[in-house]
Amino acid sequence: MPRLILLLAIAALVYILYQRARRQPPHKRRAEYIKLGLIVAVVVVIGLTLTGRMHWIGAALTGLLVVIRQMGPTLLRLFPMLGSLKSGASGPQQSTVETDCLRVHLDHHSGKLSGEVLKGPFTDWFLDEMDRTQLDELMQYCRREDTDSAQLLSGYLEQRFPGADHGQQQAGSGQDGGQGAGHSGMTRKEALAILGLGEDASDDEISTAHRSLMQKLHPDRGGSDYLAARINEAKDFLLG
Repeated sequence: MPRLILLLAIAALVYILYQRARRQPPHKRRAEYIKLGLIVAVVVVIGLTLTGRMHWIGAALTGLLVVIRQMGPTLLRLFPMLGSLKSGASGPQQSTVETDCLRVHLDHHSGKLSGEVLKGPFTDWFLDEMDRTQLDELMQYCRREDTDSAQLLSGYLEQRFPGADHGQQQAGSGQDGGQGAGHSGMTRKEALAILGLGEDASDDEISTAHRSLMQKLHPDRGGSDYLAARINEAKDFLLG
């Protein structure tokens, strides 16, 4: 009887962990499933070892594999060279605009927008992972919570779903013509991130980056009035 209760408790724990993994953003699910698989493997190995069906060496090797798997991210952080081999020598140049609910990136080469959710019902989700129904739900949240986030998301929707009717979203984004509400507290670091530049950027580089980005944001290429306003603001801040 005690053994049956233990098995039921383990099964319930595995089910809870599985449901938790399913609720994670798609890009995190694989890691969660791997962790769940490791937990199940450890439980099985411990059970076999305690019942005398597995040699202690097998249990030790399984434990070592689990430790290595858990220490992997830490090792990558401690050894930047390993991290660079994993992620590549250098990523594409991009601009980053962050609001209360969203962080959106503009790829300088393709002009493509991407991003992640920082707050709300889809926290930690990538925008590209979400379908239209989920994005509409996120839009409703942004319209209630943060005007800037709603305008930023509207620009992403215009590019991802060209020709679709975004009038309702734009109507709920405020009446400031896409300028956003109150960015007077912009810092140099934020302005440089918006233009995709480093700390040592010269005035000429700032002007060149601004001109190039404004071309990427042309309406024919899925431009965003809100992003254009932030890029103009960043240039004015850095050159002003």
